[in-house]
Amino acid sequence: MRFIKQFMIILAISFIGEALHSIVPLPVPASIYGLVIVLIALQTGALRLNQIKMAALLLIDIMPIMFIPAAAGLIVVWPDLRPVVIPFAIITVVSTIVVMGVSGRVTQFVRKFIKNKEAK
Repeated sequence: MRFIKQFMIILAISFIGEALHSIVPLPVPASIYGLVIVLIALQTGALRLNQIKMAALLLIDIMPIMFIPAAAGLIVVWPDLRPVVIPFAIITVVSTIVVMGVSGRVTQFVRKFIKNKEAK
């Protein structure tokens, strides 16, 4: 019974996220609305972690299974994807390196800024 209640809370929040997605004219996925709702509810105390923790952990445990249909779909459209795999891989590697570099520089800047501010 406890799992059912926790799943119902998660499903209700997901439904609210879907409703917001259809109402608010922003290009934000419904799942992001749901995550923001959960975050706000947890931060304000409207929702306690133990009210959803067991169901959330179960969903995280079975998450890899959810990727199987997507992988099967890629196999079906492989002839269409084949010409763009190498450019896509190159773009992915280059953008990952750029993001890592920029993130490192920003982190160094912020740490230096905080250190200088504390020294004053």
